[in-house]
Amino acid sequence: MRKSHPIRRAVLAGAATVSGIVLLLSLKPASDPASASAAGAAPQQTAAAQEAPQGGSGAQRTGTQSVTGDVARTEYGDVQVRLTVSDGRITAAEAVRAPQGGVSGQKSELAVPKLNQEAVAAQSANIDTVSGATYTSGGYKKSLQSALDRMKASGAPSGSSSGAPSGSSSGAPSGSSSPGAAGSGAAQARTVTGDTARTDYGPVQVRITVSDGRITKAEAVQAPQGGVSGQKSELAVPKLNREAVTAQSANIDTVSGATYTSGGYKKSLQSALDKAGG
Repeated sequence: MRKSHPIRRAVLAGAATVSGIVLLLSLKPASDPASASAAGAAPQQTAAAQEAPQGGSGAQRTGTQSVTGDVARTEYGDVQVRLTVSDGRITAAEAVRAPQGGVSGQKSELAVPKLNQEAVAAQSANIDTVSGATYTSGGYKKSLQSALDRMKASGAPSGSSSGAPSGSSSGAPSGSSSPGAAGSGAAQARTVTGDTARTDYGPVQVRITVSDGRITKAEAVQAPQGGVSGQKSELAVPKLNREAVTAQSANIDTVSGATYTSGGYKKSLQSALDKAGG
């Protein structure tokens, strides 16, 4: 019995050791999956976080698209307008069709650039008719309106800006102020068109862009056209536009050789300033 007692202790000690090892081995696998699952969760969350911005930016990116209006028939030829639209706003306008040849072509060359600028400035089809190009202007407006209708119908960029053209500008009468970027609140700029000033050689009408109480742009939407009067307008109007922005008032110099045009410009400019509250 005395000899077997140490053996019994050895057996018990060995059993205890084996039990401890088994216990340790049983605990280790239990901890590994937990750590493995924790480690696996992080990449999944990271992947989800990476996918979310891509989906969001894809939904927010409206991009730039072109919208072409219907062909408008006029007595002197077809007119068709194409718009470039970005985030619900017109960024460019062009006439892909306009009367060509002879006097009609000459009128198109003079009228279309003005109509393009007006469309971008007004953000609507409520634009002035270019003097001497009544039919082309009318066709331009019709095609422009159809392009705007398609832009709205597409629904892609129809944010607050898309509804602004027909809501704010289309109801504004000619010569009244029309908010430019007021809908988006980006630049706080607006366009104001002065009254038409009659001169011995033709009407003169000035439109200014005002931002933070300052004139940032001036342009003559009407000026004497044709012959010597048209040549004088081409020389005088750019100078008068620059003077208006520099002087920030209607107190500008008369362009030599274009007295009547300069006088009409000043009158229309002053009325635009009065409407703008300047």
